[in-house]
Amino acid sequence: MKLRLLIIITLISFLFVGCKAEVKVDQGSDDGKVYTHPEWSYNAGIYEVNVRQFTEEGNFAAFEEHLPRLKNLGVKILWFMPIHPIGEVNRKGTLGSYYSVKDYKAVNPEFGTMEEFKALVKKIQDMGMYVILDWVANHSAWDHPWTVTNPEFYEKDSSGNFTPPHGTDWSDVIQLDYNNKEMRSAMLDALKFWVEEANIDGYRCDVAAMVPTDFWIDVRKELDKIKPVFMLAEAHEPELHQAFDMTYNWQLKDVMNRMAAGEDNVDSLIEHVNNEYEQYPEDAFRMTFTTNHDENSWNGTSYERLGEGVPTFTVLTGTLPGMMLVYNGQEAGLNKPLEFFEKDLIEWKDHEMFGLFQKLLELKRTNKALWNGEKGGKLEVLDTEQFEDIFSFVREKDDNKIFTIFNFSDEAKEVTIESPKIQDSFTNLFTEDFVKIKADYTEEIPAWGYRVFYK
Repeated sequence: MKLRLLIIITLISFLFVGCKAEVKVDQGSDDGKVYTHPEWSYNAGIYEVNVRQFTEEGNFAAFEEHLPRLKNLGVKILWFMPIHPIGEVNRKGTLGSYYSVKDYKAVNPEFGTMEEFKALVKKIQDMGMYVILDWVANHSAWDHPWTVTNPEFYEKDSSGNFTPPHGTDWSDVIQLDYNNKEMRSAMLDALKFWVEEANIDGYRCDVAAMVPTDFWIDVRKELDKIKPVFMLAEAHEPELHQAFDMTYNWQLKDVMNRMAAGEDNVDSLIEHVNNEYEQYPEDAFRMTFTTNHDENSWNGTSYERLGEGVPTFTVLTGTLPGMMLVYNGQEAGLNKPLEFFEKDLIEWKDHEMFGLFQKLLELKRTNKALWNGEKGGKLEVLDTEQFEDIFSFVREKDDNKIFTIFNFSDEAKEVTIESPKIQDSFTNLFTEDFVKIKADYTEEIPAWGYRVFYK
């Protein structure tokens, strides 16, 4: 999954250079879009669940005990990494990869039964949250039944043998053939199955850009006939917003990594915001994150990549346009790469990150300036005296507003901001103090410090 994305992100990173500039709001086109966002998704945050590593038991029943805590955290969408049986042929490690799917219509017996999963979905929905299921449409396990019943569903190499996805080292899976109409029909049938049988609320689709977009358009049309669904693409390509509510903001993650390493500064962050407004439709949701399962397992923990800036960049992902992701364990200060093919339990403990995520998610739910897509406020960058280290912006929607300041350096900085946009009465998100801010505001912001004021 990561090889292709790494190449794409590396190419995109060359675009993120240049001088500080005013953010442009030249929205892209949503031509061909075949859906409307579910109303409940506009103020949602998303949480990624790795069932295997979540509890000692590693099953649905044990995970269910965490639901009150997740409700209290404030997440609205629970994204479950693949829950299907895992292939045994050419398996990686002892337990294998969740992304090597042996049966699209079954549950991994390590996690529980189909009935237990259905009950879990119902309980989550009864608590006012929603469930999306990770889906691997580009490839299957070597021992998927289709390899016997329908070998024509797969691409073959020059010798007529099944082959891993092109240009990858994913030796535990084989490439499906989207030129085969019967395979497409079977995949669509499997996608409809979980919405109809388990009443899930949508999908997170693995390496979505490696699957033809016209297939996803057909999928979205058919799923929305059953119920309004939410679709997340593990990809950044703007054209996927024809079928998907949300795409990955890999570009932002790359900018944050370079800033934390001292290789880049706020200029690139502003350039990134410009690019977002230019390249994506106004109503496109973009998923913001400091880590996820791929980043954590293969590229190092957020603490290894972002260092002392972890809280700062977390607040950034929670206030920029987009939907913030919480990867399981982040709220407990997860600071180890989780094994991907073995059992590796998350250490659950009280941690200051829980309160940080909780406040950001609550603000997302209640303040329209932070809502997703076209229902949120446009970002307006404010001029500061320290261009390279200080990032400040306002977002406003109806009578809701946020005003932020970030110090992306290891030194305290006295920041002066002059703008009529900030003259207002606010509440400080993290101290809950009520403050009246004038059009000329000065404050010393500590190293890696941040301020979020809202009304």
